[in-house]
Order: sequence, then C-alpha cells, then structure tokens
Amino acid sequence: MENDELSKAIATVPKNAKYTSHDIQKQILHMFSVRLKNAIHEEIGVAKYYIIVDEARDESKKEQMSIVLWFVDTNGFIQERFFGLVHVSDTAALTLKNVIYSVLAHYNLDVQNIRGQGYDGASNMRGEFNGLQDLIMKDCKTAYYVHCFAHRLQLALVAAAKNLTPIHMFFDKLISIVNMVGASCKRNDELKKAHADDIAHLISINELETGPGLNQIGTLQRAADTRWSSHFRSLLSLIRMFSAACTVLLKVMEDGLPSQRADATSVYDEMTSFDFVFILHLMSEIMGITDFLCQTLQRKSQDISNAMELGITDFLCQTLQRKSQDISNAMELVSSTKRLLQELRDDKRRRARGHQDITIGHHYRVDFFYVVIDSQMQEINVRFSEDATELLMLSSALNPQNASEALRIQDICKLVGKFYAQDFTSEEKESLKMQLKHYEHNVVKGSDFKTLSTISELCQWLVKTNKSATYDLIFRVIVLVLTLPVSTATAERSFSAMNILKTRLRSKMEDVFLSDTLMVFIEKEIAKSLSIDAIIEDFENFKERRIPFS
Repeated sequence: MENDELSKAIATVPKNAKYTSHDIQKQILHMFSVRLKNAIHEEIGVAKYYIIVDEARDESKKEQMSIVLWFVDTNGFIQERFFGLVHVSDTAALTLKNVIYSVLAHYNLDVQNIRGQGYDGASNMRGEFNGLQDLIMKDCKTAYYVHCFAHRLQLALVAAAKNLTPIHMFFDKLISIVNMVGASCKRNDELKKAHADDIAHLISINELETGPGLNQIGTLQRAADTRWSSHFRSLLSLIRMFSAACTVLLKVMEDGLPSQRADATSVYDEMTSFDFVFILHLMSEIMGITDFLCQTLQRKSQDISNAMELGITDFLCQTLQRKSQDISNAMELVSSTKRLLQELRDDKRRRARGHQDITIGHHYRVDFFYVVIDSQMQEINVRFSEDATELLMLSSALNPQNASEALRIQDICKLVGKFYAQDFTSEEKESLKMQLKHYEHNVVKGSDFKTLSTISELCQWLVKTNKSATYDLIFRVIVLVLTLPVSTATAERSFSAMNILKTRLRSKMEDVFLSDTLMVFIEKEIAKSLSIDAIIEDFENFKERRIPFS
C-alpha cells in the first residue's frame, strides 16, 4: 500500500523538479547543520562554557578555524560539542576574535559566559599582550586560558631533544634509517620477510612467547615533528625490527645501485654504532615514562582526575588529551612524571657510586644519560609552572578522592576568591564557607560519597540526588571547575575529519558545505534525534517554492 502511494506521489512530481540536485542536497544539509547548532545552543542555555579553537589548512590551502564548546549540562554531565568550521582570511588574533564573536552572537551565546579558552601554544593564540587569549580576557576577565596540556608536554619533550646535539643527530639518523629501509614496496616486503624469519627463529629457541595478538609482522614507523608519542613508537618499531632492518640494508649494500650502496653503507654504519644503539635504548626507557601521559591526554573520554596517577613519560603523554579530564589527576600525573624521571636519574647515580674515575661508562652516564634526563625535567618544570597550574591544583580540592580524608575548605575558598570572584557575590562567598562545613559533615563523610572517584562523577551524583540544590554554591564551583579541560584534542580531531572529507579530488568543496558536512558527521548522535518533519519544514521555509509541500 505504501509503495502504491509513493508511486502515485512520484508520478505527480513535475518533470523539471530537481529535489535531488546538488543545490537541494546542500540546502537540506544546511538545515540539519542549523538545527544541530540550535540544539547545542538550547543544551548550553545560560551555562558557562569553555571555548576551544584551533586552525589548520585544508586541501585547497584555505585557513580553517575549528570552534568547539565545552560545558556542563543540566544533568551534571560534561559535554563537548563541535560548533563549526569557519574560513578565516588570516590568523591574526584580532581576526580570529572577531570571527569567534560573530559565530557566538549569531546563536545568542553570551561572550560573558566564557569561563575558559583552550588553544595551542602559537604566539597569536597565547600571547599575553596581543594574543587571542588576551583580547578575549579583556572582554571577559574569567575566560582563563589553559594551554593544552598534551600540546604543552609535546613541546617540552621535542624541545628537550632538539636542544641536545647528540639526541638531535640521533633522531636525524633514525629518519634516515626509516626512509632507507622503507624506500620502496620491494624493501618493505623484504623487511617483513626478514622480520618473520627472525620471529620464527626466536620462537624455535624459546626466546619469544606465542599467543593471540603476539609477534605481529609490522614495519618501521615514522616520527612526526611535534607528536612526541610518534617518536616513541618509531623507537619501539626499530628495536623490535632491528635485525630485520640490518638484513635489508645489507642486501641493498650487496645488490643495489652504486649510489644506493654508498647510502646504505653509511646508514648501516651509523645504525650499528655503539652511540646509536645506546641512545636508542636510553630514549626508549626515558620516553616510556612520558609517553603514557601523552597518550592518556589524547584519549576521547577520560576524567581529568584519572590523568595524574599513571605512569612515567609514556603515560603522561597519553593522559593529557582525553575528552573529560579531571583536573586533579592531570596535575598529579605531571607530578608523578617529574618524580619518576628524578628517581630514574637517582637510581643511575646510586649504581655509579664508587666508580668516579673517567671511564667510558662515566662518559655515557654524565654526557648522555644525565643531560637528557635533566633537559626533559627542566622543560617540564618550565611548561607546567604557569599561573594556570595553581588554578588546577586548587581545583583538585574538590576531587572526591582528595576530600575523603579532609576537605580542603581554605583551598576551595581561595579558588573562588582568586579565580571566580565575579561569579559570586560577597554574601555568597561568606555563605560558601559555612556551606562547605555542612557539606563536609553531611556529604563527604557519607558512604555514597566514598564510591565517587572523579569531580565529574561527583557533579552527576549531586544532580541525581538533588543535593545540587541544597549545596548550590558548591555545585556552582564544581561546574566552573569542570568547565576547564586540560586538552584541545577535539579541535584537532575535527581537522582529521576535515582531511577525510575534503580530499584532493574534492578540493573545491565550498566552505559552508564543508562546515555543514563536518557538523552532521561529528555530531551524528544529535543529528539522529532531529525530526525529519522539522527539517522538511525548514527546507520549505528556506525560500519560496513554486510547488508547496503538503
């Protein structure tokens, strides 16, 4: 029956109707995008929000700015919403500010409700006098700038490596090895075959364990310029495939063209030198400490409170980019990374006691090991010693795990007085101290409270139990704290989606069409909930049409 009605309806459509044309499709997509932004606006309401901005060039060499809004909804859940991609004529701070304000004003989002800004470390973004963060803070004093922790850590670690000549040269050699071994499909195939033979041999002599997912055949990984975790992966891949890479280079030295033989010989000699092998294992151990933090900070769904209690540098890099980082754990993880690096240094010093004469071991210990450790520790201390760190550390007083033993009432009051004075009246500041005392006695000492592990869980629990109304001032502080993430990874993920959509074959994609497509793609969960009838009505009202919808 439905098919018959559909056939009759199609038969009545004029022959010149173009409802499936590209223009019509773009209009319908735009209706979806507008509805999505309106839905996000309704979701935010009058809540305070944090704005995340980043810019990148698309395939057609246009500068695109990604805007992401981070806020706490009425149910106490942290929401991170992509709010569009905007083409900007240049990346001057004033230009970016005007574009941001224009987008927010179009959807009636009050600039005075901004409680944080998250950008990368470029001077036009973080500049204290004429940068974007400074221009916005002049209009909204509580729009605190938090330099993306993950980006900050990567800058620290990459800077530490490039400032040391032996380490800088090591990574240059590493790039040469990866390029030489992976220069062609033939060499990649030879590498995989040699790796498979090595694995088979090690298994036969019981040097390797077997099991699902173990001993995978891979290839050498390249290191990106600023992604420190990619450097660590590149090191691990070379350690795992060292013998196979040597086999490939030896084959090129024997069978390659004269120019290839010379290059392969040079790379092979560098790769098998003691200095290279020593630094290879030294950097893999040191970077294993920070890499975990790097990776954790880039994960999509994680409370900040889980970011600080993890491992040395590998864990540090992993933790600082998750979607819902709990502040206190992020800062604890930075501290633990510093502590573990220091312990690694102290352990090496203890082993060296009694061997004070100038030996080869002393040379590698002092001129390589100590220098690398000290350089990384110095960079981390510099990058994480800004005023924003105090804001994050004071915020950790709200963490349920920290409050279970003793609620740091003075820290919470200091947090409000120093950073959020405009959000509380003088009377409310006085009432907050008394409310905190009741909160400590009636809530913190309760059995349900002890099951909470993060600030975001606490926020949701307060709403669910209606304690957010009883302790409204404390709840307001918690919401303000949760409005400050430690990562801007979402904006970077939107650029990854942009590169998928706007390719070389679609390089002429219009800016509005690109932004609308990304909006629907990234916020697909909200898009699924939109009413098709509402979209049709919007489409019908978009402009006058010769054939009215019925």
